[in-house]
Amino acid sequence: MANHFLDNAEDTDARWEPLSDEEWDALTANLEPGSDTEAGREVDEWLEPAATVVRRTPVEAARPARATGDTAPGPRVAAPTPRGADAPAAPDGPSRPPRAPRVRKGPRHGCLSALLWLVMLGVLAQMALRCLPAELASGRALPELISFVPWLFAPIILCLVLALLWRRLGLFVVSVLALATMLWWHAGFLLPRAGVSDAAVTAAQTVSDPSDNVARVMTLNTANGGASAEEVVALVRDKHVEVLCMQELTDSFLNELAAAGLYDLLPYYVISDEASAISNGGRNGIWTLAPMSDVSGNLLPIETSSMPAGTVQIGGLAVRVVSVHPNSPVRGAQDLWDEGLDVIGQLSGYNHSYLIMGDFNSTWDHAQFRDLLGVDFVDAGAEAGEGFHMTYPSGKLPSLVEIDHIVYWRGSGVQVSNLETAVVSGTDHRALLGVLEV
Repeated sequence: MANHFLDNAEDTDARWEPLSDEEWDALTANLEPGSDTEAGREVDEWLEPAATVVRRTPVEAARPARATGDTAPGPRVAAPTPRGADAPAAPDGPSRPPRAPRVRKGPRHGCLSALLWLVMLGVLAQMALRCLPAELASGRALPELISFVPWLFAPIILCLVLALLWRRLGLFVVSVLALATMLWWHAGFLLPRAGVSDAAVTAAQTVSDPSDNVARVMTLNTANGGASAEEVVALVRDKHVEVLCMQELTDSFLNELAAAGLYDLLPYYVISDEASAISNGGRNGIWTLAPMSDVSGNLLPIETSSMPAGTVQIGGLAVRVVSVHPNSPVRGAQDLWDEGLDVIGQLSGYNHSYLIMGDFNSTWDHAQFRDLLGVDFVDAGAEAGEGFHMTYPSGKLPSLVEIDHIVYWRGSGVQVSNLETAVVSGTDHRALLGVLEV
């Protein structure tokens, strides 16, 4: 039978006539699966290009046939392809199901990235408030919002790190610029500076000597005399404080201080005159270890707590000490807040080596406070490079803002650093201490 078909290979019509199962079995009876005999090559040559022969390997031949209605074992023959048409390529191996189309996923962390952008927009808005000039920065709630500017470091660094990890270039660039601006604004708090000498720190920690060139200084808002007088006196004794300023004094609290022994440690003092109609919490006072001269109960007229002042000798330099407490920027009193800070700033017009301590009700980030400092005064916190010293509130809540300050005259030879805060029960402020060296 095989010779019959091979001899008539030129018969075109015969190529397209279907073979019965008996004829195919007779044609391939002498072929082994996957063999490469001469007879097999002749069959393949005859079938090409009319059909594609797919031979099964011995392993495949041993597998049971699929339930497709085919009963005859052996190779399967694809449907004939007309001459002149492109024949399908023979598969190299067993056929595989087609792959499902690949669905492209959206950007990773999409919702979180949007949330970080919202956080960064809030940060930028608060930083913009910090840039407002003094005449525009005293509106409703603005002073309070600006007080928290130092805390923006936390969300900025968070956004910067996540933007770097998630490869969000735009957010990363904005975060870097915001961080650089914050570092520029607060460089004096963060960068190491030349402070008081190690000898001055040692002297301030071990002895109180009014004749040397070192003095431990301290300021505290007593919360209308609610502070513990015993703790104040213990702090003065333990820290060897030589210059003490306090605000919001009451007559009863002054009696408590006397009973606790403050005047034994700091015998020289001045208490301010009665406050104006807008008392802002009472009177202010100054206590010193060295004698005071040129004492004043109210250094300059001010529509808030009066400003007492006195001059003491520290290391041969006459230091003019002032205790201040301008009005807080509560609703409806922003004008008084501006006016009080402006009055304190007017001290720059007098030729004295000032040491001004107290509750300024403002931070370094307030334009009004920076205007007060101008080019003549230095805020110890913003100059010492020792970080932030938050003083308000104190007690059950953590201290979040730095509104108590030690300010001194630039170029007078005075240096204040080695700052620290201390908790005193009964008041909503922390005490702020520093070492002064002439």
